[in-house]
Amino acid sequence: MIDVVIKIGCCGFQTSKSKYFENLRLVEVQKTFYRPPRLSTLDRWRKEAPENFEFTVKAWMALTHDPKSRIWDKTGLPREEGYGLLKPTTKNFYIWEEFKEAAKRLDAKIIVFQSPPSFKATKENVSNVDRFFSSIKGEFEIVWEVRDESWFSSEEFPLILEKHEISHVVDPFYETPVYGEIRYYRLHGSRKGKKILYSYKYTKRDLSNLINLIKKFLLKENYVLFNNSYYSFENALQLKEMIQSR
Repeated sequence: MIDVVIKIGCCGFQTSKSKYFENLRLVEVQKTFYRPPRLSTLDRWRKEAPENFEFTVKAWMALTHDPKSRIWDKTGLPREEGYGLLKPTTKNFYIWEEFKEAAKRLDAKIIVFQSPPSFKATKENVSNVDRFFSSIKGEFEIVWEVRDESWFSSEEFPLILEKHEISHVVDPFYETPVYGEIRYYRLHGSRKGKKILYSYKYTKRDLSNLINLIKKFLLKENYVLFNNSYYSFENALQLKEMIQSR
């Protein structure tokens, strides 16, 4: 019989670190998305966390986003060609090496790539993604969240995921995972059309439905990360209690 693990946490600490560490054993680090924190800061987080606490790390947006994007200045990098959009370029591979060190300081085994909604499954992007992931595979478990519908209808998308052993990140209330070595769910709240309402608080019925969805697509390792603004920590604790009671 295969041992199944369901790990529950939040995207960001969402409360004091001491309270978080007391109650949960998983967090997806968000600060690395804008710019990797100082290594001394990451060393402190790892030291403060319990030994069995797991950090997953959101990839630097300098790898995934367009240098022309309005939030690019937060990366601290110039707005130059060769950065971002998962291009297999010297600049991207250089900052990947810098980013890797941040992940290693936290003993993170999973890197979360999140592409912007503007990143479509064009022939150029598909080719770039294939070459980029081919060049970085091996050291970490890669999970990837796409946010444009064109990827779901792309014949190449599942082939790339399987070829590079990349797990497809979804919000299980709205998408079905295409492929996965592990399950990795990011729960963003509710939706109104294409607009995400991050301030949504999941009800007990929602969480019961979520448990059924987790069971439906269950793998050996299952990560459930709440990213619904103010209610993430509360909902994570509720889900944890509901699963333990079952």
